[in-house]
Formats: sequence, C-alpha cells, structure tokens
Amino acid sequence: MRAPLSWLRELVDLPAGVTGRELAAKLIAAGLEVETVEQAGADISGPLVVGEVLAIEELTGFKKPIRYCQVDVGQANGTGEPQNIICGATNFAVGDRVVVILPGGVLPGGFQIGSRKTYGRLSEGMICSVTELGIGDDHSGILVLPPDAPVGADAVELLGIRDDVLDIAVTPDRGYALSMRGIAREAAIAYGVPFKDPADVELPAETGESYPASIADPTACDRFVLRGVRGFDPDARTPMWMQVRLHRAGMRPVSLAVDVTNYLMLELGQPLHAFDRAKLTGPITVRRAAPGEALETLDHVKRTLDPEDILITDESGPISMAGTMGGLATEIDERSTAMVIEAAHFDDIGTARMVRRHKLHSEASYRFERGVDRELPPYATYRAARMLAELGGAEIVPGMTDARAPVEPVTITMAAGHPDRVAGVTYGRDTVVRRLEQVGCAVTGEDQLTVTPPSWRPDLTDPNDLAEEVIRLEGYENIPARAPRPVAGKGLTAQQRLRRRVGRALAGAGHVEVLAFPFVSAKDWDDLQLPADDERRVALRLANPLSEDEPLLRTTLLPGLFRALAHNVGRGFADAALFETGLVFRPRPGAPERSPRLAVDRGPTPEEIASVEAALPDQPHRVAVVLSGQREPSGWWGAGRPALWADAIEAARTVAREVGVELTVKADRHAPWHPGRCAALYAGDTLVGHAGELHPRVTKAYGLPPRTCAMELELRRLGEPVSPRAPHVSTYPFATQDVALVVDAAVPAAEVEGALRDGAGELLESVRLFDVYTGEQVGEGRKSLAYSLRFRAPDRTLTAEEATQARDAAVAVAAERTNATLRGA
Repeated sequence: MRAPLSWLRELVDLPAGVTGRELAAKLIAAGLEVETVEQAGADISGPLVVGEVLAIEELTGFKKPIRYCQVDVGQANGTGEPQNIICGATNFAVGDRVVVILPGGVLPGGFQIGSRKTYGRLSEGMICSVTELGIGDDHSGILVLPPDAPVGADAVELLGIRDDVLDIAVTPDRGYALSMRGIAREAAIAYGVPFKDPADVELPAETGESYPASIADPTACDRFVLRGVRGFDPDARTPMWMQVRLHRAGMRPVSLAVDVTNYLMLELGQPLHAFDRAKLTGPITVRRAAPGEALETLDHVKRTLDPEDILITDESGPISMAGTMGGLATEIDERSTAMVIEAAHFDDIGTARMVRRHKLHSEASYRFERGVDRELPPYATYRAARMLAELGGAEIVPGMTDARAPVEPVTITMAAGHPDRVAGVTYGRDTVVRRLEQVGCAVTGEDQLTVTPPSWRPDLTDPNDLAEEVIRLEGYENIPARAPRPVAGKGLTAQQRLRRRVGRALAGAGHVEVLAFPFVSAKDWDDLQLPADDERRVALRLANPLSEDEPLLRTTLLPGLFRALAHNVGRGFADAALFETGLVFRPRPGAPERSPRLAVDRGPTPEEIASVEAALPDQPHRVAVVLSGQREPSGWWGAGRPALWADAIEAARTVAREVGVELTVKADRHAPWHPGRCAALYAGDTLVGHAGELHPRVTKAYGLPPRTCAMELELRRLGEPVSPRAPHVSTYPFATQDVALVVDAAVPAAEVEGALRDGAGELLESVRLFDVYTGEQVGEGRKSLAYSLRFRAPDRTLTAEEATQARDAAVAVAAERTNATLRGA
C-alpha cells in the first residue's frame, strides 16, 4: 500500500514539520512494515509555473509537427514578457493553461532546461507533460490545466508534485491498513492527534430500492449495497489532483467513473464497482456459480466458472466475479450516462480460493481476502455517487438497495491483566481499556473485560489479538529485555548427546554432514534395486506433499544422500564423503491409513491421543554415509587411495565406538549394495545395518561415480549409549608380536580378529590387520592374514615371555574357532 503524506495530512492533524521518514518510524514502532519512503518530486527544481498559451505558429518543413508558442507566465520570468517555446505536442490550443519550466530548471532524471536554438527558433523553456513531471504515465501529449489555474502560479505546489510516499507491506492480518483511512487512524494514535474519518458522512433519508437485488447464498456474501446515478457526463475528465494521487498510490488513471471507484477504494478500503445500468437485465442476485457457467471478464478472457465461485448475476447470467473482476458485458464505456454503484461484503476465504483458482488477482480481491469493513458499503456508495455528481454532473438516484444477511456481533471476554501476563509488563486496566478504545473497540467490565471489536478489524477474534494491540501501541521497545532463565533439569538426554557425538566423530573422520528432504518417490525403490517384497517399499503417502514427484516419506536415508552426492559430483566435487543423521518412517502393521482429525475447540481426550499415536509410524533414528572418489588425495608424497567398501565399514565402526560397542562384520546380500561387496553389521547378535560398495545399477540410476560406497545403520539397535570414559594411559612400554595365520578363503578376517582378541586376554591393547596374501605358498582356496598384536600391562613392563604367552594363547583360540594355522609352521 502506497500512502502519500499529503493525503494522510487531510485525514490526520499531523504536526507541521513531520516528514515521511519520521512518520514511517512511528508506524514501524506500531507494527506496520514500512518498506521504503519515496521522496517524489524531490529532484525537480527551478521555476515551474502555470502559463497561458497566447499564440501558436505551425512550423513547416519538418518530418513531425513543430509549433512555436508564445506563453504568458506572468512575472515568473522576471520581465512579464511572453515566453517563446518550441513544442512538438498538438493536444493544446490558444488560451489553454499549461505547465512551463523556465530556463535553469531541472526535471526528474537530472534533465536540465535552458534557452537554446532549435528548428531555427530560440526556445526559452519547455511545456511539460505529466510523464515529464513524474506525476503520471500519459504519453499522449501536454498536460492541460483547468481554465481557472492562475497564470504564473507555482505548479509544484498547485499539482502537489513534491510529496513523501510511504510504501507499506501489509500483513494478511491487517487488511484495514490497505486504505488511507486505516493508515491515518494508526498515525493519529501514534501522534495522539485527532483523526478525521473519511467515511463519516451523513447519509440521506433513503426511500426504497435503487435497483432490485438479493443475496441467494449468505455464506458467499452477507451484505450487498447498490446506489444509482444518472445524467453522468461521459466526457468529464478526472481532476488533476485525483490523477496525481492515484499515480502516487500506484494506480493508473482511466476515466472519471473508474477513477472515482479506485480513489475511494484507496481512501476507504472498500472496493467498489460500477455497472452500466443500460446493460443490466432484471434484478441482481449474488450466488455461487452453476455447473457449466462462463463469464468473459474485463480483461477479455472467457472463464469457465467453478461451482464454488462467487458471482454477481442478473437475468442474463453472470455479470461479475464478486470482489475480483467485472464482466465485459456490463462494462462502463465512453457512452455510459447511468450507472449502478455496487459495494459489498464478500466471504474472504471464498474470494481467496476463487482468485487462486482462476489466477486472477486484483486490487479489490487483495482487500477482500484480508477482510473489509462490513458497515462501510452504504457510506462508500454514497460518497462515490456524490463525487460523480460533483465532478461529472451526475444526478443521484433516490433510494439505496441494502440486501443483508444477519451476522452475530463478535464479542471477546478477556481478563484485564491478560496483556500484562503476555508481555511481562504491568500496563494496568486503564491503559488496556484506553488502547483498545483507540483502535475502535467498545469495552465494558472491570477485572473481566467484554470487548466488541470495530467492524473494520475482523482480525480481532481472541484475547491474544487484543493483547497484541495493547502491546504494540504501548511500544515493543518498552518491553524489558531479560536473559531467559534456564529450567532446572538434566540437560540433553542420553540419545541427544549420542547423536551429537556421532556427528562430531564422523566430521572428525573427514565426513561432511548434509540435510536432505525426507521425501522420496516410488521410483526410488526401483532405483535402489529393492525386491518386490522388501519392507522398505511400504511407505506413508503425504496428503499434501510439497511435490507430487516425491509424495512418500522415506524409509531409508540413502536416496537423499545419493541425490546430494550427485549434486556435488555434477559441480565438480567427486571426492566426497557425506553423512546424514535423521528419522526414517516405517509404517506399523495394522495401523490406520489416515490419522484421525481432532477437534480444534478443545484439548484431545486420552483416547484421541492414543488413536493418533496408533496411526503414527515407527520413527527410528538412523545414520548413513556415502563415499566416492579419492579417500586419500595424491600429491608429492605419492599416489592417493580411492574410497573402498572398507571405508564405509570403518564409518560404521566410528559410530559404534561412540556407543561403546564393537561391531561384527559378516558377508551379506542386501540391496542397494553389490552382492559380493556387502557387509552386514552386527552388535552382538543384533543386525544394526549394512555397508559396502553400491550395485552398479544403483550408481547408474542416481548418476553416481562407479564403485561408490555407502553405509546405513540404526542407532537404537546399538543399545543404550554408555557414558564416555577417558581411557587409562599406562606409562609402561608396549610389546608388539606379529602373527600370520592361514585360513580358508571364506573365513572373514573379522572372525579371526575376534578370536585373537578373546584369546589374548587383558594384556592385549590393540589388533591390526596389516597384510592379506593369497597365492601358491598358502595353497588354493586359502589366504594368509597377518596381524600386529600390541600388548601392554598397566602396572609393569612386560617380559618377552609374557608377551609370547599371550600371543600363543590368542593363536590357540583362533585355531580352535577358525581352523587357522601359523604360516610357515
């Protein structure tokens, strides 16, 4: 909403020195969002005066019309002699009053005016158009003023060329601010000065209907007012002051009849529409659309109507989309002399749905969507009729049609101290009542207030709305700033601390966290190569998804990670190690397909809460990793190393260590991993996840580099996290014993490592596999696994015999469990 300061001054007794920026600061403090303050006309300088055309000489021999004019500018030029000016416009004649800028003046855009010889004559200034003055968009010719404009007068002041214009972003709950009336009321409260309501006019004693009308659907419209005029002069021009205000407010002047309705909409906030009375057929009815109906609107588009659309109709059918756009058949044209002026109160939700359905936004619908004043239509139509009579010579037709449906008045009960409790500030009852009355509320009661909001504030519906009004008018800046007081408790839960530790551990290991949307499509299940009976294919479908391409909630973290990796690879970052922690959604067997709808006017019962919980899916926390490209970069130190399946398994072990669990790794076949390069991850006997190299079809489907690796596991299956403890650091030296064991090729290295750990006893500090060998020396179907065993005692230096005994005990257990033999033995 663009609000010229000069217009506001007509409605509010603002202090004389108040600028647009100062007023903007006050309105911002009161909760309005003033985005900019434009200083219109500030770049115009120099003598800009009213002149009278005394003579016109038509110059010939040029490709376009050129006129040499003598213009009387009074004493503005210092001599009183006529000013000689060259002009190319032809829409003015001798005797017309025009706007002249004299040499030395500057027009918008830094266009300096001087005396210069052109077309063989000396031109001393310029005759201006509204475009050149910055007060309109009419390029058709020179601005011709009314014949009573005083010659030599300052045109800047006469036309209101200089003005501060506030551009206000009106939030949906403050529809009243989409009018000069609403903004002026806020300004009056901010400065504590009187406010002149432009709707405060005395209505004439009405006698009968102006034009027959009725409301067929009260849910679509609860008030419909018509008033008529006749004898209107179609050639009457919109006065310049109105054109300038419309232009400053962001609207284009069209014709007097249209401009009057637009002007009053901007001033009062009540959209108006004028029908050509001669084009109406029979009584008017406001109703919903019937199946198959259509309407050609003013933008020359024939629209097929929806049964929920709100229409204004006569016996010929639809003539207007209510509160949105009129129909072409009843349009005011250059021959219209009799008009029916309409103002109404249409359903805000119905209007908003109709606008979005037809993608037909207008200034009128913008206001109806946010709520207009139900009591305003009689006053708005009367003011429109009066302006058409005063400016266009029309006669007001006696009578007014006022069709209305009964509406219960809104009353709100609120404790007088409620705003105090909301803001944490003691305002007191007197302040609360005074502020509510300033916004137009009627207030009764003492400790318990009964508040009736004004008709122009449909957004005030509950005590918190009233508290907001008190708080904003008293000043948000007056609410003391206090640091929040921490609530006594244990802080983060064990699971929350675990998730943070897991994230830090993976980040420390070189992985980068990503956050993917939890939405997937059915195509993802095929791209992941999931079997038809895989439980991960059973997913919840959203009733209102962000995208119809991804309407399902994820049952695995991998699709989002794969898309994030593909996004990075596509931008040249192929060496990536990404991870995500988050929820997956697994529907419970036998759960209802839809969650029950609960009432909003009361709290849910325990049974209702139980029914909602029964419909919720299982939502375990998972962590997943995906790796591609080089895990260790190459450089002067030598060749790099690509990310392998072992890196994915190590990421899983990094997570498990934060829980205090050692994982057991076993070969497995599980989509989307490669059948021969997939590991099942176990914590004890519990399967917690999988890791390995992705299937080639999966990498192709998602556009990933070949041999991309991934891991996914479920945190809760790892068991309850243990509190981390600092390890005991022994000051005694360690002893290292290497051992090479030959086992069958099918025996997992992890199983051999586990046996060594169990057999070595408490002296074992760590086990590291440093070599795997297959070849003729160990025999076909066999492999050699070389381990480095590190021993240390916490209280003494180990002897060679103790270390050897511990090693032999470890080898014995490995031999018993895996049939391992010492290489070379």
